[in-house]
Amino acid sequence: MSLPVVAIVGRPNVGKSTLFNRIAGERIAIVEDKPGITRDRIYSKGDWSGQSFHLIDTGGLEFDDQDEVIEHIRHQAELAIEEADVIIFVVDGRNGLTATDREVGLMLHRADKKVVLAVNKMDHVKHHEDIYEFYELGFEAVIAVSSLHGTGSGDLLDEVVAHLPESEEVEYDEDTIRVSVIGRPNVGKSSLVNRLLGAERVIVSPVAGTTRDAVDTPLRAHGQDYVIVDTAGMRKRGKVYESTEKYSVLRALRAIERSDVVIIVLDGAGGIAEQDKKVAGIAHEAGRAVVFVVNKWDAVDKDEKTMKRFRMEVEDHFAFMSYAPVLFISAKTGQRIHQVLPKVKEVAETHAHRVSTSVLNQVIQDATVSTPPPSVKGKRVKILYATQVAVKPPAIVIFANDPELVHFSYVRYLENQLREALGFEGTPIRLMLRSRKD
Repeated sequence: MSLPVVAIVGRPNVGKSTLFNRIAGERIAIVEDKPGITRDRIYSKGDWSGQSFHLIDTGGLEFDDQDEVIEHIRHQAELAIEEADVIIFVVDGRNGLTATDREVGLMLHRADKKVVLAVNKMDHVKHHEDIYEFYELGFEAVIAVSSLHGTGSGDLLDEVVAHLPESEEVEYDEDTIRVSVIGRPNVGKSSLVNRLLGAERVIVSPVAGTTRDAVDTPLRAHGQDYVIVDTAGMRKRGKVYESTEKYSVLRALRAIERSDVVIIVLDGAGGIAEQDKKVAGIAHEAGRAVVFVVNKWDAVDKDEKTMKRFRMEVEDHFAFMSYAPVLFISAKTGQRIHQVLPKVKEVAETHAHRVSTSVLNQVIQDATVSTPPPSVKGKRVKILYATQVAVKPPAIVIFANDPELVHFSYVRYLENQLREALGFEGTPIRLMLRSRKD
């Protein structure tokens, strides 16, 4: 299910990050009494009155400075505004209406989105009459809040969720594998999708998806039905998207949550970047099956060890995802393109695989006999029993006499033993420790 999006915007130092942390329920954004602290958008999930949504914090908007960093922050905020279903526009009630507030207001009117104006730093009810000058900005919903103390936040969120669109999901057959193709700009995502569709020589029809302007593309290959999950803007080329080098993590997030398998496209010629790890981390935490596809391999100056070296580089950068297979292709020439969908099907099957309890416990027993869990402060740790409780991804509960004494390194050992014995290529697995009484 694709969740609606709420973006928090405003000029620097009005309390956006403090409000973000209060809505998210944890201290995620960096809060410091200096303008420009939030450099890039920060993401979390919010929930109010049973309605869940993605929440984006943005850097402070400024318009009279041509500094490169300020320009970058402005582009990031513009991306967030375009993606958002509802925008919380934060202003500083103590300092009053400023010229920059008016500039931000004009930008939001042009965006034609639902805007809720949060007049922040209204720490005492006697200050609430100061909000009236902000009606000049032309927004209907104007609410006094104190992000520091939480006053007014309930009224604010009531107004926000009242305007969120209902989430609708396209239904596909249970056997259909939903695949998203993600990665930084210019790594060849669209070329790969087009090559996959063209190589199968199928007639495809667009199906309206959950994300605004999304198009999911069905295809059938080798007897298997797939859906390529597209996201808002993947096919769209606008000024904002052409001028920013930063990949929209929110787009990846919204595609990932609707997918069974995520293809993460890396640039074989340009190498691995920090943003690749950020996007891969989202797929891993979401519990999706993953295939790394190293594109533009035709443009790499190679010898007989180049592929091995790059594979080791992938393993080094994505050590937390050692389970994910790596393919080397060229979307431009079609080199090894025939390997992609069969590998996607393979990891999708592993992602949905259920292991019998008897087999699972035999593997766990062999592992504990080979390497027993270490004693802690004279207390002997005993692994008692294991059972699989979910798929997509596989989730396994392991019962122990005292779960709190089981060190994370031993849990990692058990995971490695399960992978060695049972495979689980391409999918994370979730191991959860419980006591027998639980």
